[in-house]
Amino acid sequence: MKHAPDLEAWLNLNLIDGVGGESIRKLLIAFGNPATVLSAHPSVLERIVKKPVAQRIAQGADRNKIATVMRWLENPFNAVITLADPDYPSQLLNIDAPPPLLYFKGRRELLRQPALAVVGSRNATPQGLSNAEAFSEAASNAGLCIISGMALGIDTAAHHGGLRGAAASIAVVGTGLDIVYPAKNHPLAHKLAKEGALISEFPLGTPAIGRNFPRRNRIISGMSHGCLVVEAALQSGSLITARQALEQGREVMAIPGSIHSPLSKGCHALIKQGAKLVENTQDILDELNHLLLARNENTVAAKEFTARKSTENAILLKHLGYDAVDIDTLCSRSGLTAEVVSAMLLTLELDGQISSLPGGCYQRIQ
Repeated sequence: MKHAPDLEAWLNLNLIDGVGGESIRKLLIAFGNPATVLSAHPSVLERIVKKPVAQRIAQGADRNKIATVMRWLENPFNAVITLADPDYPSQLLNIDAPPPLLYFKGRRELLRQPALAVVGSRNATPQGLSNAEAFSEAASNAGLCIISGMALGIDTAAHHGGLRGAAASIAVVGTGLDIVYPAKNHPLAHKLAKEGALISEFPLGTPAIGRNFPRRNRIISGMSHGCLVVEAALQSGSLITARQALEQGREVMAIPGSIHSPLSKGCHALIKQGAKLVENTQDILDELNHLLLARNENTVAAKEFTARKSTENAILLKHLGYDAVDIDTLCSRSGLTAEVVSAMLLTLELDGQISSLPGGCYQRIQ
């Protein structure tokens, strides 16, 4: 597989222990590219960075680390995307501290897709998980790639919903891409690598370290045009993502819940502070409508997918009628599985076309 001619220089600069992203960005502004930085005399580098950093750069990175990445890149699904790469996410270029490079696995074309961050509690309620999955699928079908952090709970549900839609999903992780965390999400990570994408700014082999996850969150919000918080307690880490989204000039939205639920208090606090209250998918699209006018080549696929889903939903509505019906009856009438019917019912309920009734029944209201 062909790589950019200066890729090893980028890796060499980025894999030097003790040289952080801020120093690298300063050096790139001053010298233009990594190769020039690496060839500069330490005394020249010291005009830009502190002496210990300049000395580490003069020594260069551990060649074994570079060789490890080059072997990892032999997999055609793997890539390293630098600030100089045309596929580097344009939204990230506008944040305060864009990562000098990103480790990437999956479909590169998704990096050019308008995106929505969907975040929330790891200990979500069943309703929160259903909302995250349904809203993410609908937004994906509308052309928004769903970005989240692959944590358990809301993140996981958001990825599953996004992958079912037309615009797929991207996970931004807080470890090296050769490590899956949490381990329980191995099947999801495999599916994202095949049908969506995974991204990390952390070198291969980086384990799950607490301080890396808030850093990860700025990329989740930075790559997105808007951030939807589904469920969050007042001390939830997802509120960090929402705050970073605000600082980055992104639209922040939140789904309200019961005033008695601790997992609704974070969302209610955001709404009090000016976040858009979201009750259905259209609320998201109204907030981000100006962005959807600039979709890329995936627009046609998204429209076709949405049209097909609309047709399927219309057929289910016909089977539903205006009398209360349970899922088993709908499965019998439509010939669809209970899983498919349940997902379609949730989408129709979010769109305000049906209502759920006690006893697991549903009734058409439009």
